[in-house]
Amino acid sequence: MRRFGTLVAALAVVGCVEATTEKPAEKGSVPPPVPVSAFAATNNSNMQDFLAVVRRMEPVARRECRRKAITAKCNFSILIDNRKGQPANAYQSLDDKGRPVIVFTRALINETRNQDELAFVLGHEVAHHILEHISKTRDSALEGFLVGGLQAAVKGGDAKAIERAEKRSAFIGIRKYSKQYELEADALGTIITARSGYDPLKGAQYFYRIPDPGDKYLGSHPRNSKRLEIVRRTAAKL
Repeated sequence: MRRFGTLVAALAVVGCVEATTEKPAEKGSVPPPVPVSAFAATNNSNMQDFLAVVRRMEPVARRECRRKAITAKCNFSILIDNRKGQPANAYQSLDDKGRPVIVFTRALINETRNQDELAFVLGHEVAHHILEHISKTRDSALEGFLVGGLQAAVKGGDAKAIERAEKRSAFIGIRKYSKQYELEADALGTIITARSGYDPLKGAQYFYRIPDPGDKYLGSHPRNSKRLEIVRRTAAKL
C-alpha cells in the first residue's frame, strides 16, 4: 500500500482552472502560501478585490458547508501563492487535520477582471470541499489500484507488471469521475456565488479566456462550453 500512497499524493489538491502535470515540489523546498491577511495594506486593485470577495464569501461558505456537508470540516483557510512565474490557478486542499485549504496563485488574481470572476472561482473551490471530492477521488483511485494489481497477479504477471497495472488502474480511478466532479463544483459554486451577492454568470465569463481542454478521454476537466451550460442552468433556477 506504500506504492498507493505515492501514487495518490497529488490528490491533496483539487484544481479548477489549470491541472498541473509537474511533479509536486518536495516539502520545504518552496515557500508556503501566504494568508490573505498579509495583503491587507496592499494598494494593488486586483488584490483588494480579492480581499473584498474573501470577506464577503467566507461566512456564506461556512454556512453552506455546515448545511450541506455530512462530515466535511467547514473553517476554510484561504491562502495566496505569491511566487513569481506560477501559472494562473486555484485549488482546494486539506491540511494535516483534514481542514479545508483554498489557494489562489497571484497570477490568477491578476488575470481576473472583476470581483464576480474571483467569487465564482472561490465558490467553485469551496464546492469541491463541501462535496468531498478529494476523499471520493482517493476512494476511486484505491479501488482501481487494488483491482488492477489483482488482475495482473491472476494473469501471472511479475512484480513489475503488477506495479504497472496498479499505476494504470489507479490513474483511471483518479480520472474516472474528474469531469463529473468539476461540473458538480460549478453547479454548487454558482449557488454559493449568488448567495454571496455576486453574479455567477458574469463570473463564469472567465472560462472564455482560458484554454479549452476539449473532451479528452480521461481528461481532468470538461470542455468550457459544458461548464458554462451548467452555470446557466443552475443560475436560472435561483
